[in-house]
Amino acid sequence: MMKIVPLLCLALAACGAQPTPQMWGAERTDVTRDGRAYTVFQKDRRVEVIRLGWASPGDHQGIRATMIALIPEVTGCRLVESTLQGDSGEMRGRINCPKPK
Repeated sequence: MMKIVPLLCLALAACGAQPTPQMWGAERTDVTRDGRAYTVFQKDRRVEVIRLGWASPGDHQGIRATMIALIPEVTGCRLVESTLQGDSGEMRGRINCPKPK
């Protein structure tokens, strides 16, 4: 049993950011901003942003602003702000994308 626990921890750590079940099959983009790692998942008209790693209490407002700014940058779409849910660890919302020409 003692050998299984470290292997399980290693396997879980290797998984990284995983989307919510509704976002399975989404396009994944990994981004680093200001020394922090984020993962953006886009599927249809939905987006999910996950911050990786620890953040001190005073950093959360800036992290949230960065996560919101990453959405149009990564997806090329506009966030529907009224649909935004979550916090500085994980956010979800809907996006409006330009129609292809």
